[in-house]
Amino acid sequence: MDTGTDKAGWSGAGWARLAIGLIQGVVLYGLHQAMQAKAWPATEPALFEALVCAWAFTPIVLLGGLGDMRRVTLAVWAVVATALSVVMAMHYVLREGTGTGVQYPHGGAGLFAAAVIFIGHHLVQGADTARRPIAPYPVYFDAAWKHGVQLALAGAFTGVFWLVLLLGAALFKLIGLDFLEKLIREEWFAVPGTTVAFAAAVHLTDVKAGVIRGVRTVALTLLSWLMPLMGLIAVGFLAALPFTGLKLLWATGHAAALVLAAAAVLIILLNAAYQDGEDAKTPTVLKWAGRVTALAVAPLVAIAAYGVWLRVGQYGLTPERVIASACALVGACYAVGYAIAALKPGAWLKPLEATNVATAFVAIGVLIALFTPLADPARIAVADQVRRLEAGKIAPDKFDFGFLRFDGAKWGRAELERLKAHATGPNAKVISEKAAEALKLEYRYQRDEQRPRFDAARITVWPKGRTLPESFVKQAWDAGDGWSPCIQGGDRSCDAFFADLDADGTEEVLLSPGYQLNVYRLTDGRWKKAGDLNAGGCSGVLEALKAGQFKATEPKWKDLEVNGQHLRLQADGCEPMPEVKTAK
Repeated sequence: MDTGTDKAGWSGAGWARLAIGLIQGVVLYGLHQAMQAKAWPATEPALFEALVCAWAFTPIVLLGGLGDMRRVTLAVWAVVATALSVVMAMHYVLREGTGTGVQYPHGGAGLFAAAVIFIGHHLVQGADTARRPIAPYPVYFDAAWKHGVQLALAGAFTGVFWLVLLLGAALFKLIGLDFLEKLIREEWFAVPGTTVAFAAAVHLTDVKAGVIRGVRTVALTLLSWLMPLMGLIAVGFLAALPFTGLKLLWATGHAAALVLAAAAVLIILLNAAYQDGEDAKTPTVLKWAGRVTALAVAPLVAIAAYGVWLRVGQYGLTPERVIASACALVGACYAVGYAIAALKPGAWLKPLEATNVATAFVAIGVLIALFTPLADPARIAVADQVRRLEAGKIAPDKFDFGFLRFDGAKWGRAELERLKAHATGPNAKVISEKAAEALKLEYRYQRDEQRPRFDAARITVWPKGRTLPESFVKQAWDAGDGWSPCIQGGDRSCDAFFADLDADGTEEVLLSPGYQLNVYRLTDGRWKKAGDLNAGGCSGVLEALKAGQFKATEPKWKDLEVNGQHLRLQADGCEPMPEVKTAK
């Protein structure tokens, strides 16, 4: 067992790590200064993005690989990791094309490049340690969780490092000395200081391997005992679905993402319980809970995939649905493997090991495809939406040309140019006109604000049997009538209620997209938005509204009149309601 003694000190790897941290900080400071001065390379957004990503991630690869990989392997992997981050970063900028106002978008591809590099690093390190392409599972487990804990501790150390400096600056300032305060405000100190502190923390945690192992053990133990709870929640959710149906699930508009997130949490907690696969150290209760939980992953992923498939069938692909489909694909790999692991007799969840390794390769492939030209979500979504438009599956007045202009990257704008000049299909002339109009837009919702769209088929009216006023449905909406997701269009389902909030004898229409009530009142023969009733965070509001359990009441707080204007209190939280009565 590691005694926690210093295995390297500050010679060799220690000084190398400090040097890497210092060089990284100096280069990042230089890039920041170039951005501030709008000088080269910041004048070339694609190059600038690539440099920022490369210098953000490659040094961390070197910090983590020193002492854990052979030098040749680490050098080759560092080159590959740099190339991946550069390609993904440059694509993030170049996909927008020219003339879009993109300036200094550094960080846009960072999260996904970091995921690819983290997964790839441990596949490479495992292979290097085992001296074979696919290492034994405990090697992957040990490396991935060790570096995960190291990164967390190094981040915490860096944060405390700055808290200590701030405290020191405050102490010196008490006696009239502000040199430390001025120093830490200087960017030439702050950027390299941060990277050096992070590098030092990585080395210190690497030297004290016993500390890392202890923290990891505690973290995994705590997480593993959350697995039965999350498994119980998942099983209870699945058991309730036959009685509640899926309609309520789809009405939220984000069910697929939430269900996939639940499946991801199950996978993480299962792995925390499984650890390196040493069957003997796993309590019996966790083994039984683990088999049940592993089986629950499959139906959750299936529900999410079905939800995405329904949306795609109804409304076509969007970049978000392409990404959701990719997540469902990765989730399906886990789901199949974990179901086999749960049902297979013998060593507890043994097939989980092969599933995790194989899915890691799948995840890397999917991420690289999504964030390179291979399968860019915008390119795929644009092609699908334009195909639907020209095939007549969606009417031109229902089609979101603004999506092509602002969310379809360079492919969307190219399609607008093509549609403007060479639209095909039964509505070619109208499509051409709307494409030309969209190309003139300066910002995303400009046209929506000018010419809102209303689709009564998306609105469920309460109480049952009532309908929206004919004047409301047939009104030609414009920007001056006020914005609501229920008016502007899209695929969001909304609910409508009625209440006379201004006591003038005419009921207002209350539209709910799910998180608030948009209030519309009839003024001079025209429906206009009066304001919003915010219900975010208040439980049971929508259900009570649907049941008719509401009434108009006098406000609890008076307005404050200032200079002839009324300032109205926005309540912090949900105030207790008076006894509810059914509205008549």
